[in-house]
Amino acid sequence: MIIGGVNAPQGPVVKRTKISITRENRTRSYILKDALTFSEEDIGTLSQPHNDTLVISFLLDKFQIKCVLVDPGSSANIIKSRVVEQIGLFDQIVPASRVLNGFNMASETTKEEVILLVDMGGTFQDTKFHVIEGDMRYNALLGRPWIHSMSAVPSTLHQMMKFPTKDGVKAVYGEQQAAREMFAVHNAASASMPLTSKKPKDKQTAK
Repeated sequence: MIIGGVNAPQGPVVKRTKISITRENRTRSYILKDALTFSEEDIGTLSQPHNDTLVISFLLDKFQIKCVLVDPGSSANIIKSRVVEQIGLFDQIVPASRVLNGFNMASETTKEEVILLVDMGGTFQDTKFHVIEGDMRYNALLGRPWIHSMSAVPSTLHQMMKFPTKDGVKAVYGEQQAAREMFAVHNAASASMPLTSKKPKDKQTAK
């Protein structure tokens, strides 16, 4: 069976000559300074062996949002409704319906979304989040829409994410211990964690 194909060329036939170009093999010394690469040195301080997810933090205004999952397998950015409410941006939520499907095809319909300015290590990006009212293990989830818009490369192995900026490559490190504690708490008792706590200089943290 033949499916598809290409159109046959019309008009005079032009003889083509195939030219092969041999390029010099590249070694580590040829890697560009601002290349998004990882090395064995990046995993030197990690607890091994590990199979941990990449959990990070980012800033929304004066709030530090902790327990944020970076998930290249997700086609949406997600945030808890009570996180948005606690940081005082609940009035920015707008109605929007979307069905989110999990790997086992279990679905949940979100009815709201919000655009928030994510500060990731001094790099700002307007990000659309779908708002979840129910329980979720993480305070927020950054999926492919945010990852691609930042041209970011996350690595769970290296517990790190890198992305280009005007000043060079920026690295954001995962919170490996926090990721392990979250799974331990969830597996043991499915306990909910407090979202925020007051910090010096009026900075608050979502845990």
